[in-house]
Amino acid sequence: MRLRHIEIFHAVYLHGTVSAAARALNISQPAVTKTLKHAEQLLGFPLFDRRGGRLVPTDDAHTLFIEVADVQQRVSSLRQVTRNLRNGSGTLRVSVLPSLALDILPRAVSLFSEKYPDVYFDLQTLHHEEIARSLYEREADIVVAYKAPPGLPVISNWLGEGELGLLYRREDLPDLPERVSLKQVCNERFISLAESGPIGDLLRRELGRSGVELNEVVSARTFYIGSALVRKGIGMAVLDNFTAQATVDDTLVFSPLQPTLAFDVFAITLESRPFSHVAQEFLNIFRTCIDEA
Repeated sequence: MRLRHIEIFHAVYLHGTVSAAARALNISQPAVTKTLKHAEQLLGFPLFDRRGGRLVPTDDAHTLFIEVADVQQRVSSLRQVTRNLRNGSGTLRVSVLPSLALDILPRAVSLFSEKYPDVYFDLQTLHHEEIARSLYEREADIVVAYKAPPGLPVISNWLGEGELGLLYRREDLPDLPERVSLKQVCNERFISLAESGPIGDLLRRELGRSGVELNEVVSARTFYIGSALVRKGIGMAVLDNFTAQATVDDTLVFSPLQPTLAFDVFAITLESRPFSHVAQEFLNIFRTCIDEA
């Protein structure tokens, strides 16, 4: 099968009719029918049974689709890479963790743009499990995260560190000290964020070491959601100082933990695509913003 055959078969399998596949591919119905018929002739067996205007996959088609889906995904990835390459001139693509996108990233972009007004930014957030794909598909020139994926051939530049602390409403606990031990507040209502990547791992290790069990009443997948729940009085949350910096006000307080739970922040790129001069300049500014957090 040629790539065109694969693309047509994939579309018909997913959409069930020639007309729907044609709309999805933005081509004519006769083109879909002709290509599909040619693919079946090459293979020597039918791919679909025609039933009441719909194309029902045969058993052979179900088996073939498993392999075709993988090829189609790789083709889509290739197209994404070429689009990113085509749009890369004068563009700095930066992907950061959601917690860094609330305050640190906007400040860094603002300061950098004052010095380099002609550089176009393509910004997005991602989670740690998406780092490899983002780099390989050239969605990002720079990924800023708390840990590089193990086994990936990358360059990691240390940018600074953050720390975990307790975010809570001032009216709920007006007399807490500047630094808080989790033992002091373990019976309060907590929003669980322990699944949130490397710094979630850091918190779990500390809870295991200290033998503290938190009274968790809600689970949230991101620190931003956690901070919003704190604001609504659902409970308190252990989260990073970068999220807190974009959240604290007269009603919300962030108190670092005792003992200190610190984590590193890295800029990551593939070894095959080292940081450009412009990227290095941006990272210098990003590093300053982290230092000031």
